Amino acid sequence: MPVRNEERYLAESVARVLGQDYPGPLELVLAVGPSADRTEQIARELAAADPRVTVAANPTGQIPAALNVAVRTARHQVIARIDGHAMLPDGYLRTAVAELAQTGAADVGGVMAAEGLTPFQRAVAWGMTSKAGVGSAAFHTGGGAGQVDSVYLGVYRRQAIEQAGGWDEGMLRAEDWDLNYRIRSGGGVIWFTPELRVTYRPRASVRTLASQYFHYGRWRRVIVREHPETASFRYLAPPGAAALVTAGLAAGVAGLAALAAGAPAGLGWLAAGLVIPVTYLAGITAVGLALARREPSGVRARVPLVLGVMHMCWGAGFLTSPKRLHRGRGARDPEADARVGQPAAPGGRQAVAGRE
Repeated sequence: MPVRNEERYLAESVARVLGQDYPGPLELVLAVGPSADRTEQIARELAAADPRVTVAANPTGQIPAALNVAVRTARHQVIARIDGHAMLPDGYLRTAVAELAQTGAADVGGVMAAEGLTPFQRAVAWGMTSKAGVGSAAFHTGGGAGQVDSVYLGVYRRQAIEQAGGWDEGMLRAEDWDLNYRIRSGGGVIWFTPELRVTYRPRASVRTLASQYFHYGRWRRVIVREHPETASFRYLAPPGAAALVTAGLAAGVAGLAALAAGAPAGLGWLAAGLVIPVTYLAGITAVGLALARREPSGVRARVPLVLGVMHMCWGAGFLTSPKRLHRGRGARDPEADARVGQPAAPGGRQAVAGRE
């Protein structure tokens, strides 16, 4: 479980792991990054209270580096990645390991079941589990069991992680998708199991949600740039919408300014560009309110804002993603790859790892 600035949810998240009814030895590795809150102190208190918890330092604070640190620290042959603000349901590990054995998959995962506490968080949770917000990815919206490109979190065979070279420490977002892509390229199977529903606490403010989706978009562009065959409508719709809305808004403002300045009437037609952002705003408002009609009014009123932030920030991140953002796996430290691939120490079957 890589953690950084997780003071609010860490103790509860750890309790959900340690309370699992998994019928075998279990350890929890907390890969702790530099935090501005009491995360490290809480992690060490949890380790002192339960010998199954180990604290490992992650000086970079980055998620993929933390995951590699956790795998190197872990002793066992099954690695379950846990999020620092995710809440494992009862039976999660038992079900996941049984699915690994039954399907022969390299990685098994399920649904990112976003659940909010405040009205804004609940609106974000609705957006994260709706096709109107995130498209048709099974780990967001659910579906039947089967092979997929990637899953939320994931319970891996350690051997599959090692053979793929571990997490790419230069891939600061979409690191799970990237690892699963390499596992699939090597012949491994990624298996989605809808029974594995992990509670996820969404971002609690517009600012943090905007930052999250902006960076999602930037790193998705890296994936499409390096693996163009993965481009799909789901990935291209947000940048397309962001580009159209921005162009329409710019043209509309220019047209209104021209009219106000008494410029030739022909320039005034630019004001028609405002039809694009107005139509988009009306669309997400209508769709959001119609599909979220079962939500309380306070949540429903925030849904259009959430959809707009998710779409526009994801799209803006995609469109502005620089080529230098990811240097590629060739730029990785070969010693780090070697360390990830070190044989596991004997003495057990189950280890737990996660993300921020």
